[in-house]
Formats: sequence, structure tokens, C-alpha cells
Amino acid sequence: MAYARLGIEEYLGRLQRYTAVSLTHGKERGAEQNSVQLLAASEGTYRIGLDERGRDLTTAGLVETINRWELDASVKTVSLLIGGADGHTDASRSQCQALWRLSSLTLQHELALVVLLEALYRAYTIKRGEPYHR
Repeated sequence: MAYARLGIEEYLGRLQRYTAVSLTHGKERGAEQNSVQLLAASEGTYRIGLDERGRDLTTAGLVETINRWELDASVKTVSLLIGGADGHTDASRSQCQALWRLSSLTLQHELALVVLLEALYRAYTIKRGEPYHR
């Protein structure tokens, strides 16, 4: 999905102005192995699993969450974990500090990442009083 990759690149570039952000991709290997891979890559971070069982986000709620992270000295790095085709296992969900749902719909992995990055970018522009969100 070339258009999704372009969206990912666009919003990653925009987010760099506000916060350090990086992406780590793994190979699709089934839910169990994906979970092991995600948990290993996010060891020692504040983990948020993107999952259909998660709580719905609002833009205002995301802004408040980012503000809380910035004030909480224990939150050094946040890892947003997007599962593979089979989603997250119970074990990986239990290792997350929070579960978020981007949509009631199932989204293709790269498209979910574009939605997530855009939402983060929007939240940061709101925090800074910039006009993007208007």
C-alpha cells in the first residue's frame, strides 16, 4: 500500500518537530511469535496495545494523555504496539499499561499506523496551539 507508506512518512516527519519518534517493524509470524517480538522490542517502556478490546480515544483525551506522560517522570518512552493479522495475544495485552482502540473497524496494519500517527500529530498541534486541527 504505497499511499499508506507515504502517509506514514509524512506524519513521522511532522511528528519529529514535537517529539522523538521511531518505528520498529517485525516480520509477521503469527500471534504468539508476534507477541514475543513486540514485548521484547518494547521492554522497559510504557506499553499501549492497539486492540479492538481497548478504550476508544478522543482527540481531547489523547492531548490529556500526552500531557500526563510529559509530567510523569516514570514515563520515559512510550511504545504503541500494533499487532499482526491475528491481533494481540492475551499475554501481550496483559503486559500493556493501556489498550486503545482506533476504530470499531478492523484496519490494515499500515493504514492503522497512518491513523495513529495523524492522531498523535493532531494532538501535538493542539497542545502547541497550532492551526492544523482547525
